[in-house]
Amino acid sequence: MQLHFSPSMRSITISNSNGGGVGGGDLMKIKVAARQFSYRTLFHTILILAFLLPFVFILTALVTLEGVNKCSSFDCLGRRLGPKLLGRSDGSGQKLVKDFVKILNQVNSEEVPAGLKLPESYSQLVSEIKNNKYSAKEFALMLKGMMERSEREIRESKFAELMNKHFAASAVPKGIHCLSLRLTDEYSTNAHARKQLPSPELLPLLSDNSLHHFVLSTDNILAASVVVNSGVQSSLKPEKIVFHVITDKKTYAGMHSWFALNPVSPAIVEVKGVHQFDWLTRENVPVLEVVESHYGIRKYYHGNHVAGANLSDITPRSFASKLQARSPKYISLLNHLRIYLPELFPNLDKVVFLDDDVVIQRDLSPLWEIDLNGKVNGAVETCKGEDKWVMSKRFRNYFNFSHHLIAKNLNPDECAWAYGMNIFDLRAWRKTSVRDTYHTWLKENLKSNLTMWKLGTLPPALIAFKGHVYPIDPSWHMLGLGYQNKTNIENVKKAAVIHYNGQSKPWLDIGFEHLRPFWTKYVNCSNDFIRSCHILE
Repeated sequence: MQLHFSPSMRSITISNSNGGGVGGGDLMKIKVAARQFSYRTLFHTILILAFLLPFVFILTALVTLEGVNKCSSFDCLGRRLGPKLLGRSDGSGQKLVKDFVKILNQVNSEEVPAGLKLPESYSQLVSEIKNNKYSAKEFALMLKGMMERSEREIRESKFAELMNKHFAASAVPKGIHCLSLRLTDEYSTNAHARKQLPSPELLPLLSDNSLHHFVLSTDNILAASVVVNSGVQSSLKPEKIVFHVITDKKTYAGMHSWFALNPVSPAIVEVKGVHQFDWLTRENVPVLEVVESHYGIRKYYHGNHVAGANLSDITPRSFASKLQARSPKYISLLNHLRIYLPELFPNLDKVVFLDDDVVIQRDLSPLWEIDLNGKVNGAVETCKGEDKWVMSKRFRNYFNFSHHLIAKNLNPDECAWAYGMNIFDLRAWRKTSVRDTYHTWLKENLKSNLTMWKLGTLPPALIAFKGHVYPIDPSWHMLGLGYQNKTNIENVKKAAVIHYNGQSKPWLDIGFEHLRPFWTKYVNCSNDFIRSCHILE
């Protein structure tokens, strides 16, 4: 670039240094009127040029770099660079994006070559792009391969996490196992741990229908203590409460020890083992033979839950549901025992059945005053409510409607209801065929290789109690605290009974931290057995 002053100093011309080359010709010519010329004018002109020249140089360089060989004036430069300076594109950038999107769409329909070596990280990808001359298509294929690999690894990790959670939910925590062993040993060495429950003078109250009878079936001593403690502490008239705790043979001694050494007076607690009910024989309870001896059931619940499963065609949420449906607790007689309540308690008219993963927060005596209108089962419906995940359950969520028997007998839109806190009218129940219907559908499911429904004991109960359920207010029973970590805390505080149904039980490490305190407040942490087994530490 050159600057020329005319001999008369009347004009100044700016031109490229290579006159005939790229961008040759005069760029600017400034004429100065002779009659107005002065050194002061010259000084101001040079000062203006000092600011102007760098700008002109940059424009010229940009034009040269872009390959524009015909821009020899500011008019041309304005047309070329004006839009860019004003933030408007001439379309070349948009065209580049469109071309790249076109390549991505093309690659999207192609398979990534099996032998393509993929970078392990973003940094390695950038390094390889610098060192190798990749075409846009090669780069797109490499990018697609990296993303597909990442998606596979994320899915595999998610399924592994779900399997680990399933095993954690099915296992017995060390502290709870310790508690059972210590209390069982206490039963054999301590006469106080073996004392009769309840004391002989209180035995008539076990069949007194003026009292409020609760039935709890479990082999978890710690969980049973929380249910009983919360029920007694929340009651306005604890002297009217009778708890009937049913457990299995191996847990009986420990369970008896706990309630013998930790009385909840004035409430009454009875502890019985399944083996102590004369009526519970193999002839009277067909489900015993079904769950104990059927190979298909044991394989379904205890087998390899991943082998044979096509994880590429199933979502993690569906896989989690399948795992939960295969919890070993569903083949425990203790879980099916509720279907035999009228026979187990022949002298009682009404009972409230509770799962062992509930906490009672409010006096439940009004439940006995509810008129069930001749129905058998007072339960909370689970197809309506604020929580769209927990309270959106209909029959379609539990049954396989592609099975002809299910499609023929059930309506997929029918509202489901909840087990876990139910008021049962045993007098009305004894007039129905609920138990026989339950057995019939269990056998049909076995004939169909367990393909008729998805979850444990609730689906056959949904069929057996069909037409015998009376909906009660949802505030009596709040569900989902074992699988919904976004549970509304204010609603939890208001509920009469909160239910930790799901895998994340409050006594497990996988329990939700913000929901656990509602349960732990009823654990007797000062008890010597609780402390020595380091429970909740």
